Amino acid sequence: MTDIFSSKPLLVAALTLAIGVAASASPAAAQSAAAEGQKLAFDRGKGNCLTCHVIKGGDLPGTIGPELTNIKSKYPDRNELVAILYDETKRNPQTVMPPFGRNRILTDKEINAIVDFLQTL
Repeated sequence: MTDIFSSKPLLVAALTLAIGVAASASPAAAQSAAAEGQKLAFDRGKGNCLTCHVIKGGDLPGTIGPELTNIKSKYPDRNELVAILYDETKRNPQTVMPPFGRNRILTDKEINAIVDFLQTL
């Protein structure tokens, strides 16, 4: 039986590689994900966020939901924002916000792209 410490060099190498890959994620890739998220959020047939929310740069916004500003400071834990988009009814059973993930309106990748965009607001 191998103890956990005998594979420590391998673990350190794997963690170093993972950190390096994460650090090398270019700002262009992050901007691209945010741009894709904005496209989805403004798409009346997909994310449709403008139906209920005022969002800077969006046309003909609704006022049912809160204005989407300062999102990163309001939701510093991106997982909370992902959960809201996935199924807000878990947190607030009385919400009128559609459960985009649970109802398969948006994929996990699309939800994450929208969160990337929202965190730029």
